[in-house]
Amino acid sequence: MPDRMSSRERMLATISHQDTDYTPCCFMIYNALRGQCRDQIEFAQRQLDMGLDAVMGFPVRDTERDRSASEQGDLHGLPVRFRNDVTVEDWRQDEPAARYPILHRRYTTPAGILTTSVDRTEDWVQGDRIPLFDDFVIPRASKRLIAGTDDLPALRCLLTAPTDSEIAHFRQTSQAAKKAAAELELMTVGEWSGLFDIACWLCGMEELTFAALEHPGFVEELFTIISEWNRTRQEIVLEEGVDLYIRRGWYETTDFWSPALYEHFILPDLREEVRRCHQADTKLAVISTSSFTPLLDNYIEAGIDVLIGTDPVQDSRADLPLTKQTLADKVAIWGGVNGFVTIETGTPDQVKDAVSDAMRILSPGGGFILSPVDNVVDDSAATRANVDALIQAWQDLR
Repeated sequence: MPDRMSSRERMLATISHQDTDYTPCCFMIYNALRGQCRDQIEFAQRQLDMGLDAVMGFPVRDTERDRSASEQGDLHGLPVRFRNDVTVEDWRQDEPAARYPILHRRYTTPAGILTTSVDRTEDWVQGDRIPLFDDFVIPRASKRLIAGTDDLPALRCLLTAPTDSEIAHFRQTSQAAKKAAAELELMTVGEWSGLFDIACWLCGMEELTFAALEHPGFVEELFTIISEWNRTRQEIVLEEGVDLYIRRGWYETTDFWSPALYEHFILPDLREEVRRCHQADTKLAVISTSSFTPLLDNYIEAGIDVLIGTDPVQDSRADLPLTKQTLADKVAIWGGVNGFVTIETGTPDQVKDAVSDAMRILSPGGGFILSPVDNVVDDSAATRANVDALIQAWQDLR
């Protein structure tokens, strides 16, 4: 077993299935703590002070994005921007007989007009506007933004490359973050790409799944547009040099896709993304937290390096021993304990039992990073006690 390793060395060795001093514990998302920190550097330092492993994300997010002003509440990464000749109009419609006000948005582009409408429910957090990319939109939309092939030329006007000034700002902030990561000895992580997740924000989940069966040409063209947009953004981040790049795959699972549809629509894009990352000497991780078991062989075929989000509660059908056996020394596993049910609403004893199960099943042989899945957002005394219980149990067993 190696002598004491830095967090970066430990994380990268784990991902590469090499020997480490101990199994790392790194929260995949930790908004409860992140919200208390003035910037990303303080966030990383406080995790290290807790005894956790930590990473430095790129692009740098010094403060949490205000969802009421963002086009990308659920897509970390470079700014989402529209062409300069696109105009955006948001307005609210109040109907006395309706349960909720209705929000509308119209994009006027040189290639056509796109419109969408959503119910403004009590928990809506984006003000009187509809962002382009946000999970809140999917279940509340009464009119989807993209409905068919005729809408795709206008969509191209919305998915445009970052400007020179945005790229320059990214490079400038990255230098400071890279310096801090080197001083703290942290793994650097590029954030995020996505394919089906982005398409769901635009088209809706059910609509897109049916379209894959009934109008495959439309879905293929839509995915091509998104993939080209992703590639441009990803290459900018990869040029800066990051250790790991993350792909959103929360919806790229068999909750929505049969394995056959996955192989046809998703796998080629994933395979190409892995190729680009490996060419840049960067590892690639996919976030997938439920119904991923039938896709394990696809992950291996694509060549991904890490599966983030293995959760025995969120996906009660997940076979963790089979997942460990199948991925073995090919794909590292990051997760193991549920965030909301176990950490935020459970007891310390339940947390300790969950950590024990995760370490017993997923840690032997290496290639495992312990984390709550997906996120810890509550900052109550009870949740903080459960985080302490998780850390203590991990330290006892690692």
